[in-house]
Amino acid sequence: MSKNPLTMILETNKFNGTNYNDWLRNLRIVLDFENQTYVVDKSLPVTLLEGSTPEERVTFERWQGDNRKVRSVVLASMTNDIQKQYDRHDDVVSIMLRIKEVYAVPVRHIRYAATKAFFGTKMTEGSFMREHGIKMLSLVEKLEDLQAGFDNDTYIDVILQSLLPSYDPFVVNYNMNGLEKSINELINMLVQYEATTKNSEPSVLVGEASTSKAKGKGAKRWKRKKGKVKAAASALSAPVAPVGWAKVKGR
Repeated sequence: MSKNPLTMILETNKFNGTNYNDWLRNLRIVLDFENQTYVVDKSLPVTLLEGSTPEERVTFERWQGDNRKVRSVVLASMTNDIQKQYDRHDDVVSIMLRIKEVYAVPVRHIRYAATKAFFGTKMTEGSFMREHGIKMLSLVEKLEDLQAGFDNDTYIDVILQSLLPSYDPFVVNYNMNGLEKSINELINMLVQYEATTKNSEPSVLVGEASTSKAKGKGAKRWKRKKGKVKAAASALSAPVAPVGWAKVKGR
């Protein structure tokens, strides 16, 4: 386990009594790397039964070794106060069950908080669409993991409702044309819309002094300098598309 580069996740995010779900997820990531997750999920007998087969003996000995390693990782990933509550237990499963009984947050509470955050998040003045889009995408992903049951249209509606009033023309056009896009496509369209509207400069008159034979010395000639609109596609050079969106229909 000492060579596992992922253990840094647990070292920097120790279990402190308030982060059970995040800690458990990180712990499983680390154990998956070592193929030792089974120690957390299933406890084996303390001793071998008489007449055990060679295969059963190998399995038992492997479990004993992995249990010792995983126990050390689990205890080391806790704050000192919590660690003292469980260091007397030798079986990893016993430790995990006791921690769950005390610190686990019901899924319903987590889903409620995630739903409230998603529906309550609004784009703020001065923020960028890419920043807001990433935040909304992360909330959608969390709701999907929690099996909240929202469909793609609901996610799209909430994201559109979270925008600033300056995006109203985009929203009207999107709804009137009956567009059906995935969440990633919608965010990219909004990023492009932002780039187009913010980078467009109005035409301005620029005075330029020049001599003219027809009008005499010192006469001024005015010409119109057109503002340039930067290509909105440059804003899409790094698409906002987190991994794992197959869950939501239409994406």
